Amino acid sequence: MIALQYLTALIMIALGIYAFLYKRNLIKLILALDLIDSGIHLLLISEGYRMENGLPPTAPVYTGYEGGAMVAPIPQALVLTSIVIGVCVLSLAVALAINAYRHYGTLDVTKLRRLRG
Repeated sequence: MIALQYLTALIMIALGIYAFLYKRNLIKLILALDLIDSGIHLLLISEGYRMENGLPPTAPVYTGYEGGAMVAPIPQALVLTSIVIGVCVLSLAVALAINAYRHYGTLDVTKLRRLRG
């Protein structure tokens, strides 16, 4: 089960990098950036999920702990912070794309670079 999560995360990151390198539309670049971000989140959450003796882990609440497997709370906190930062970056990128389309009438990155002069 864990190997499937790692594989899914790596596929998401690889697809995001491919789209980021080979797509020229500004919206597709923003979506590629978000795909990379989501793949990294899945990778970090999978890192904090540890199986012990085939038992699924419990929530990271330490009251009444009886020695079973637990989920590491640090990756969860890091991913939660990263999600908030990612949403802010994504909204800023979409706002910049909207302004670029209003001013130049295109979202093609190669045409926007030619307008730079």
